[in-house]
Amino acid sequence: MIPTPEQMFTCIRMCQTLSNFYADIHLFRYDEKRKEIYILAGETLSFIILTNGNVEFEDESST
Repeated sequence: MIPTPEQMFTCIRMCQTLSNFYADIHLFRYDEKRKEIYILAGETLSFIILTNGNVEFEDESST
């Protein structure tokens, strides 16, 4: 299984934005069961790219 075109375009856009702000990308994973892309970047940034290309941000700073 591969990511949807929407996920791929969103992923490229998000990774480019992170790169523009010099944020390290620590983890990049495509979960085949959930069909989601997970990215962990910087010290507290983590987000999930859903199949429709929408992004869900997770707030790591509150934990």
